[in-house]
This record gives sequence, structure tokens and C-alpha cells, in this order.
Amino acid sequence: MARKVKFTKMHGCGNDYIYVNMMEQEVPNPQEVAIVWSDRHKGIGSDGLVLIGKSPIPEADYTMRIFNADGSEAMMCGNASRCIGKYLYDKALTTQTQIRLLTKSGIKTLFLHVGNPTHDPSQEGDGSGCKRVVESVTVDMGEPVLENESLFNPRIAKGLNTPLAASKGDGGETAMFVSMGNPHYVIFTDNVDQVGEVGPKLECHPAFPQRCNIEFAQVVSGEAADHATIIRTRVWERGSGITQACGTGACATAVAAALTGRAGRRSQIIMDGGPLSIEWCESDRSDDGCFFKKNHVYMTGPAAFVFDGEIDSI
Repeated sequence: MARKVKFTKMHGCGNDYIYVNMMEQEVPNPQEVAIVWSDRHKGIGSDGLVLIGKSPIPEADYTMRIFNADGSEAMMCGNASRCIGKYLYDKALTTQTQIRLLTKSGIKTLFLHVGNPTHDPSQEGDGSGCKRVVESVTVDMGEPVLENESLFNPRIAKGLNTPLAASKGDGGETAMFVSMGNPHYVIFTDNVDQVGEVGPKLECHPAFPQRCNIEFAQVVSGEAADHATIIRTRVWERGSGITQACGTGACATAVAAALTGRAGRRSQIIMDGGPLSIEWCESDRSDDGCFFKKNHVYMTGPAAFVFDGEIDSI
């Protein structure tokens, strides 16, 4: 008889993953599991699988491993990290509102924004009948990396007749490479809907030795409430295809827009699944319980539960 595995389906701006608490159970073959469970017709349906564990080092509190829908392992996921913060707090696995999350691209700090207590019948046994939940999460995504030949070879890009060759490198770029733990190539265009046609071709382009996430971005007229530049972005994610949102991709888009003079240090990235607020911090400062570090990129956005369930192990 197959062993049952408990899971939780969550999403951040529509970027949905299957979450498994590895502190209570095991998933010995996550690459295969990610492929089978992510199938939207025969499985649970998701952009991939996320494993939450206890950190083996004192510098971090918890760990995240993430596997795309094709079974490949990613370095990091901004939307998934926000969901992990909500998962840990709302399921009473922690009372901390700052969490250090160990990923394959380093330790990321999560700042949880917890709402006012609301009535919850499931909590009536403690005499209060109230429960506080995470409403949004700010993630310190670290510093952007603009040059890494193990992820992007500019010599190959310039030598071929593709959208990659449009990168001018003179301050007037129409496309550029930015790594936010995951590699991204951001193309500024008036046609973000070419994502389905061009995205898969560029993902496996020889200029990207480890494949790449591809963003198509267009600056929208007007400003958000915090004077942020509004940028409409669609994404082709490495290993998953078109997704509703991509946290590292939103950060990469904001950095690329700032470096090419299309935006300031604050951007609101409008993806298919909703908006993400991005700030590329100019100087150290403390704000609303968060310590912002110079040159680090900070992403703020929602996280939501979809449902809990059980499924047969593979």
C-alpha cells in the first residue's frame, strides 16, 4: 500500500507550488515527484514542488529546495519564499516575524507582515477565538549580479541574429542579463505577449549554459502610489514555461529598468497573476521593522493558501 504524503498548495500572485514539510515526512525522489504531481491534468497541478526543512546551520532557520515542473532543481524562488514565510507562521511552526531561509543561492531574510487578529472558529479552544495571519512578505533578495559567464556568455549573444543581439552594452540597452540567484534575461518591448513564441527559444539558447528565465517588459505610463514606475512583465520560466508570476524575474526586471534609465529604484511589476513591489535599495536604512541594506533588492507581495491534501507517494 502506497504511503500518503501530506502537502499544501499555495501561490504567490498565481505562481503556484506544492509545499511539503520535510520536518515531518520525506520525499526521497523529488525530481520525479515534481514532474508527476505538477501535471495539471493528471496530478495536483502546479509550477513545481517546494520542500521545507530545518536548517543544518545556525545562520539560518529553515531551508527551501525547489523543483520545477520538469523536475529540474532551481536555485531560488521569490514567490515560493514568501509562501514559506506564511506557511511557517500561519501553521504555528514559528512565532518569529523575521525568518532566515537557506536556499541554493544563499540565505534570504523574510520579513513577515502580520495582520490584526481575526475571528477563527478553529482557535476557540484557546479562549480567544482569534488568529493572526501573514498578509504579505518582504524578502531580501540580495544583490543583483550582472556578469557571470557560467550563466550568460555575451560573446555568443552578440554573434547571433536573435533578440539577444539587441543588447547594446552602452547604457541604451534594449535587453540585459541579471541574476537574482536565478539567471534572467530581460527584454524591453512593446509586445510582451511574444512570451509564448520567443521564450522557449531563448530559454535554451547557447548563450545561456544553464538555460535561462526570459522576461518581456514594457514600461506603463503613470506611477504607483509610492512613486514607483509601473512595468508590465510576462515571464517564461526555465523548466516551467509561462507562469503567472516570478519573484526573481520581477526583481531582475526592476534592476534592468533602473540601469537602462527606464525607472528609478522603485518599481511595481505587473505580472499575469498580479503586482509585486520591488525596491533596489540605495542606502542602509530601517523601516517598519525591516533593515534595508544598500544595493540589495527587496520584493514585497502576497502569499495565499489554496488547499491542504494527501497524495500517494511515488
